[in-house]
Amino acid sequence: MPRKIVIHAGFHKTGTSTVQAVLRANRKALMPALAIRLKGQMKELMHATRGYSTFGTEEDLDKVRRRFDALLADLPGMPRRTLLLSAEELSGHMPGRGALATYKAAPVLMYLYWERAKAAFPKAPVSFVFSTRQADDWQRSAWAEHVKSSGMTLDYADYQTRYASAADLDGIVSEVTSRVPAPVHSYRLESCQPLPLGPADPLLDHCDVPADLRKTLTPLPPQNTRLSDETLAALLDINRTHSDTEARNRAKAQLLGEGSHS
Repeated sequence: MPRKIVIHAGFHKTGTSTVQAVLRANRKALMPALAIRLKGQMKELMHATRGYSTFGTEEDLDKVRRRFDALLADLPGMPRRTLLLSAEELSGHMPGRGALATYKAAPVLMYLYWERAKAAFPKAPVSFVFSTRQADDWQRSAWAEHVKSSGMTLDYADYQTRYASAADLDGIVSEVTSRVPAPVHSYRLESCQPLPLGPADPLLDHCDVPADLRKTLTPLPPQNTRLSDETLAALLDINRTHSDTEARNRAKAQLLGEGSHS
């Protein structure tokens, strides 16, 4: 049984890629204190959470339940370590995909994780951690990610209008807090710039990683940063002019071989 369970469930575009890169790079050093599960080790669960956030059926939620149970059942013994699950898609898809306008699935999913974790490990305390971001910056970054990774054809102004409610991350954290009988913590990405490990530092605080161990960890630069305005404009044009998915992806891959970041 883990000493405690910490679930870092998002949100997208709030430094989560950087957090996971730091955890991945320092996994061996953190091993005495943490058992870490990242997106790559939770692929089946992530597929189910995306499905539930999109369709919202009881069948989809049951699939999440079964896959989360399987994840917990497959864990090794870890009596003196914290179990840390870190993946933004534990909260489902990022809003901005079709009719999906908010993280409304997150409170339901968090309650399910709490319920199943307590069933599997009754004596292990469970807590939740969310990273958030100033609304305008989050919306622009989310739009840019959709332009890069999907067939998004909306320009930023139209996206901002259509998905105005998507950026209320603090509101979702409040809903989770009201629904789940466990500690729920959050921190702002903007507050992490001066920290040695950036947005990974507040998360490790909640995992009770000792200070002496923290000093040995290797920091990393920000990951998955927003592309330049010029590159985003070119990607948006590709989305608007290529209806065939494969052709669109090939055009994007060719462009991104030359694209710059900002």
